Amino acid sequence: MKFRTFGYFFKQAGISLWRNFWMSLAAAASVAISMFLLGAFLLLVFNVNYIASRLQSNVEIAAFFRVDMPRQEAYQIMDRVKGMPGVAEVILVPKEEGLKELSRQFGGEGELLEATGGVNPLPDYLRVRVANPETIHEIAQAIANLPGVEKVNYGQEVVERLFAVVRWLRWLGAGVILVLGLGALFLIVLTIRLTVYSRRREISIMKYVGATDWFIRWPFFLEGLFLGLAGSACAALAVYISYKLLLQRLETALVFIPLLNDQQLLLNSVFCLAAGGALVGALGSLLSIRRFLKV
Repeated sequence: MKFRTFGYFFKQAGISLWRNFWMSLAAAASVAISMFLLGAFLLLVFNVNYIASRLQSNVEIAAFFRVDMPRQEAYQIMDRVKGMPGVAEVILVPKEEGLKELSRQFGGEGELLEATGGVNPLPDYLRVRVANPETIHEIAQAIANLPGVEKVNYGQEVVERLFAVVRWLRWLGAGVILVLGLGALFLIVLTIRLTVYSRRREISIMKYVGATDWFIRWPFFLEGLFLGLAGSACAALAVYISYKLLLQRLETALVFIPLLNDQQLLLNSVFCLAAGGALVGALGSLLSIRRFLKV
């Protein structure tokens, strides 16, 4: 196809957009609204996954030794735990440090020792972090089977409920994003179809004078591409600015909730949003014009 022909297509697309200004504006606005809602919920799902991952990463195993176990033997067991597949970090907490931590929570260290007859009743224990939180149960079982380990605790019921909630939220998020995406596609196709319908006589005349289907399609394809890009670019910009402003307010108001503040991920998301809107606009034009080419 010649460069001059492409120039003609762009010119016709521009003339059509100007002649049908209000319909084009409505199409771009529908793209902007649909993509803004999709982008906002996408960032919400990203934050839910981020918070869930942070909570999961804070889950750790506490493995308690016998009270009378020699420290050297405790270090040997720690080395064995470090060598287990899936273990990310192992820290040995001596009984003296455990007593200090307990005294900070419930009272002075001297009072606790006095109450126990001057003997530290606490054992040494290991704090174990795993690389993949989903494997925590298997690793806890393996540690519990080691000689000298009396008790293993990782809040099994709480952890299993947490993992179930996280899985449910991720599936729900994926489902809602899919529904919003299909809804956006339907709304955009419907709006662009109204634009194409208003020009059905023009399409019929072009068919009767011998224009090929793709000769007719190209200007509409470019129109849809431009409308989708314009609408989704506005939506992407609005999502970016809104999220940045919201982040500034929530980071000071809700310090205890970790929020996603990854600039690269945010830029990638808004770029994909803009590109997705352009693609949907072009696809909507091709789908909308198909029935009017059957003359």
